[in-house]
Amino acid sequence: MKLLLVRLSAMGDVIHALPLAAGAAAAGATVGWVVEAAFAGLLGGNPHCARVFVADTKAWRRRALSGATLSEVRALRRALRAFAPDHTIDVQGLWKSALVARLAAAPVTGFAAGQRREGSSALLCDVRVVPGPDARHVVDRNLALLSAVGIPVAARAPDAAYLLARPSPSADAFLAAQPRPFAVFHPGAGRDDKTWDEQRFAKLATALHDRRGLHAVVSWGPGDERRAERLAALLPRATRPPLLDFAGLARLYAASQLFVGGDTGPLHLADALGTPTVALFGPTDPRRNGPYRDRRGVVADMGRVADEAVLERAIAVSR
Repeated sequence: MKLLLVRLSAMGDVIHALPLAAGAAAAGATVGWVVEAAFAGLLGGNPHCARVFVADTKAWRRRALSGATLSEVRALRRALRAFAPDHTIDVQGLWKSALVARLAAAPVTGFAAGQRREGSSALLCDVRVVPGPDARHVVDRNLALLSAVGIPVAARAPDAAYLLARPSPSADAFLAAQPRPFAVFHPGAGRDDKTWDEQRFAKLATALHDRRGLHAVVSWGPGDERRAERLAALLPRATRPPLLDFAGLARLYAASQLFVGGDTGPLHLADALGTPTVALFGPTDPRRNGPYRDRRGVVADMGRVADEAVLERAIAVSR
């Protein structure tokens, strides 16, 4: 069997879909994956993906009527049809992902209308799946799609260890000079209501240094610059790495004793590497969107939880 997965974005969501590729490959399927250009690096070196196809839908929307967009869409369609999947799974549940899924000219399996962010896009799915009541976490919901195409579910937890085999000179240089042991603090998130106050991050980092000897590393990515700068200013002894690619972030997180952050892609990458996490959740449900491999460090309703309680949780889960 050839199976095509369509999960275009974002970082955490791509990570939460990794078990589909792993399960399909374990069952003997050849797996292709369509992903946005910005997140294609997450799949580089993945042993379960035979082909990675890039769909730059953001650029296509900006220049919807241009000849370049039409040419790129046609090239993607040719590549997908040459791959010739037996089944396509639309993991994302949006109009854009459903339209991309149809380009491969194979039967499309996806979530039913009530299970999708853009419910009417289910019209483009040939098989519409309603996950069972036990599929609370998004990983388990995704795996219901795999079962629907006749592939048994094997390992469920996301595993991103393959990223550690890729070179990252910038991360290696940073880690060579980094005091050990250390904890990573990631203050950024895609939405402001998913972020924890930098003052509280700083208080936690200081306490972990005093109680456990953990040096602080301030993690960041595009869009996180201001929060990272504010946190670094509150922690004069903290270090801040250069801008790292996904392989570099994986090396940094895997070497740490603890990762602390909100509901954001780097949190899910750390969890997929087996790094202990303190997962700070506010508006989103950690039972659905939280760390999958190790949930001991989940802090729900982060705005109301006492700083001392977060510290004790961090001490309990850190390596």
